[in-house]
Amino acid sequence: MRMTGNTIFITGGGSGIGRALAEAFHKRGNTVIVSGRRKERLQAVLDANPGMAAIELDITDPGSIVRAAATLTAEHPALNVLINNAGIMLLDEARNAVDDELVVSTITTNLMGPIRMTGALIEHLKGKDGAVVANVSSVLGFVPMASTAVYSATKAAMHSYFLSQRYLLKGHGVKVIEIAPPWVRTELLNSSEEERAMPLDAFISGAMEQLATDADEILVGQAPYMRANPGPAEHTFVTEFNDMIAGGAAFG
Repeated sequence: MRMTGNTIFITGGGSGIGRALAEAFHKRGNTVIVSGRRKERLQAVLDANPGMAAIELDITDPGSIVRAAATLTAEHPALNVLINNAGIMLLDEARNAVDDELVVSTITTNLMGPIRMTGALIEHLKGKDGAVVANVSSVLGFVPMASTAVYSATKAAMHSYFLSQRYLLKGHGVKVIEIAPPWVRTELLNSSEEERAMPLDAFISGAMEQLATDADEILVGQAPYMRANPGPAEHTFVTEFNDMIAGGAAFG
């Protein structure tokens, strides 16, 4: 994708990968707008990055998405890049009945959110030079982590949906990119200090390098190894991966 001269909207841009991507693109001279539900988080991003913009967005609320899309296209008509990053990751217990609120909130945030957000902006993006929809999924969409079965399932579904959308948008000038991070040091599952996880700055450096190419999938660190797993023999790999995670060992 083009790395400069874009107007980029990033959901979940108040922390973690979303904020780091926002700052990396901002430093390259792009116009960047971040969103989230927590005003204090957004303000902290703006204070640290003069010239960046922000709007409030509840990705679980269809009305909020419609309002955000209207604001974006009115105030930033040059908008040509959407990065669907907002997501939640919660521990569940698939061997027992999973809490229904967890199921609904995770699916609504991680899957319905990016589908709705993309749908609200897609007609606008079709008319823009260098248009991109980038979706932050996870390697857990290819190799599920048993303790976060619902989260892993939403990322697998996200991968499938945007494969279809990439195909359908081939003739409309919109590139669809999947960013599938490995375990990265962020607030998800309190992983900011997790030694087994990839440092956030190293992940962003690798991701930005790959985004500058024509790649459809951004796979950094352990991600290519895990991306290659799905297939007839995937159960063995999934078992080994989850045994290692449960045992506290590094993987990869």
